[in-house]
Amino acid sequence: MTNTRVLQGTSIRYFLEVVRRGSITEAALTLNVASSAISRQIARLEDELDTQLFERVSRGMRPNAAGELLAAHALRAQLETERIGNELLALKGLRRGEVKLASTEGFALDFLPAAIEHFRRRHSGIRFQLSVGNAGDVAQAIREGTVDIGLTFTMAPDRDIKVEYAQSAPILAVMHPRHPLAGRKQVVLSELVGYPLALPQKSITMRRLIDACCSRKNLLLEPTLSSDSINALLGFVLAGDGVAFAAGLPIRKMVRNGVLVALPIRDRDMNTLQMEIQSLSGRTLPDAARAFLNTLIARASSDD
Repeated sequence: MTNTRVLQGTSIRYFLEVVRRGSITEAALTLNVASSAISRQIARLEDELDTQLFERVSRGMRPNAAGELLAAHALRAQLETERIGNELLALKGLRRGEVKLASTEGFALDFLPAAIEHFRRRHSGIRFQLSVGNAGDVAQAIREGTVDIGLTFTMAPDRDIKVEYAQSAPILAVMHPRHPLAGRKQVVLSELVGYPLALPQKSITMRRLIDACCSRKNLLLEPTLSSDSINALLGFVLAGDGVAFAAGLPIRKMVRNGVLVALPIRDRDMNTLQMEIQSLSGRTLPDAARAFLNTLIARASSDD
């Protein structure tokens, strides 16, 4: 019979860090302990469970089927323990809670800061952490339990991710209000070829969708500027007659205030992107995160 105590404490903490980092060496650096200590704890865990948990590969260690099963269980147990601890502390009045977020950069322009400030007016004790990366970074942070909520754009479902809210996010052509096309109601991609283009880098979901659409139409869009920073892309547009691409939600305030013009793109394939608010499947969110999630959904679904 398995000693259930082995599924708690140091052994499981070291095991999860090796899963996250992909090697004992990297886990040791993160935890600031000796590699040999982690090796002993992993060996003890495998001995107690009477099964191997990792495949030893050239670049480190990869969890096998048993390891993935244990990691999923252990992570959820760890997150649940943290949630209960946070809520007990809240009852004692030591703190009200902390919300950990991850998002792609567009949401960090205005949508998330405004939502946080709106929420803080009613719940001043809540603290926030926000990590910004690409869609893959957001999904990984959710799966690893390092964040409570993720906001991203996607074209396909992701494993272990629960979609708390989704809405269609058509890609728009974004330009200065004085741009020659700014008075149009809509455009097609082929009309944009003659203008300086600011495109996301090829690793970004939106760029992959734009490139796929252009490929099907035998259309070549050569960017004057490519960047992984939406601030840089929008800054380029505001400085002249360039055209950038964005979903509506991140730039909603700038369009409403007349700083930018955003035109629908008539090409059908440009309407397949989806904005999602995500959490870890099977996880019960802490009270503060759940309350903030409801605020995000309400603000995303409104026109304000």
